[in-house]
Amino acid sequence: MTEPNTCRLLRPRAAVIGKQGLHNAVGISTETVGATGINLQIVTIPPGGRAKTHMHEGHETAIYALSGISRVWYGQQLESHETLHPGDFFYIPAGMPHQPYNDTDEPVSVLVARSDPNEQESVVLMPHLDALHPAGSKP
Repeated sequence: MTEPNTCRLLRPRAAVIGKQGLHNAVGISTETVGATGINLQIVTIPPGGRAKTHMHEGHETAIYALSGISRVWYGQQLESHETLHPGDFFYIPAGMPHQPYNDTDEPVSVLVARSDPNEQESVVLMPHLDALHPAGSKP
């Protein structure tokens, strides 16, 4: 682990598939630098890909769209929908069910900051909501 109260430089790491089914390249986390209140990573959604419906219990999420056009269903019954373009910011409050997806032919990359330093710890999968919007469905 790292020395307390010191700065750290990290090089990009290989992406892993998280609980949500997306490619996560974790940068800052408890595991990588001993962070206690923040997580920073790049998430990629391949063409035609979508996450499993989930929420982050007790932790907020801030997203900055880097490339590609992504979409997300959100709400207690995934009743709301938004489209993110490069340069957009998107906020997800703690406990909000959501299902991001990519219905384009180009990969999507977003920068994700979360108030949970252990990225996968607060992920709660919600498979009962996955069937509400089958792959390829649009609002």
